[in-house]
Amino acid sequence: MQNRCQWMKLVTAAITTLWLGAAALPASAAAAEKLTVFAAASLKNALDPASAAWAKESGKEAVASYAASGALAKQIENAAPADIFISADGDWMDYLAEKKLIKAGTRSDLLGNRIVLVAEKDRAKPVEIKDGFDLAGLLGDGRLAMGEPKSVPAGKYGMAALEKLGVWTSVESKVAGAESVRAALALVSRGEAPYGIVYQTDAAADKGVAIVGTFPAESHPPIIYPIAILAESTNPDASAYLDFLKSEKGAAFFAAQGFIVLK
Repeated sequence: MQNRCQWMKLVTAAITTLWLGAAALPASAAAAEKLTVFAAASLKNALDPASAAWAKESGKEAVASYAASGALAKQIENAAPADIFISADGDWMDYLAEKKLIKAGTRSDLLGNRIVLVAEKDRAKPVEIKDGFDLAGLLGDGRLAMGEPKSVPAGKYGMAALEKLGVWTSVESKVAGAESVRAALALVSRGEAPYGIVYQTDAAADKGVAIVGTFPAESHPPIIYPIAILAESTNPDASAYLDFLKSEKGAAFFAAQGFIVLK
């Protein structure tokens, strides 16, 4: 009986030692901390393989959450846990910067893009996009799919271009504002809208649509995707991930999808 009691004491002491040792380990040692990236929906086809390449090279894991830039910025403002934010325009990054929600000195312009007019592939015919072009006539009774013009970056760029070309007032009532550029693209791809305004990179990623025209660069503000580490991030791998995306290896994934890599 005495031997049994001594054995139980030894087991209990060993378990206690192991528990205290585990408790003393930092979180990064007890379990590898995943890097969380909030990114504009239009980045998915490029960022997923880029993150996979970084994971293979570093042995670390990056998990991306995709949505409209404005929706992501609001989530960050409401304390959603994330390490890096990549916006599809400067306005939403400015919004977070004003609220001191990005780390000083980590912001940079990562990518550029173009906006295009798309149509369902089987019905696509070239459209000359110029001052006063008859977009309303092309739409007929149909709707123009685009990101919500008041909040979604692609929608804001699209509205700016149509205003510059003198076309906005004729089509404003026909706009089907979507929650993200990918949602707008899907409306055209499914045949629910005859035309849509999306990023060139999104159009290239959907085989159900075809580009029928490209908006002149001077018709809208420059399309810039800024990136930054978030102020609340404590992940030690955030800087390395950001550097990888800006490296030649990372840039190749974006260039392959048609993005303009900014230096």
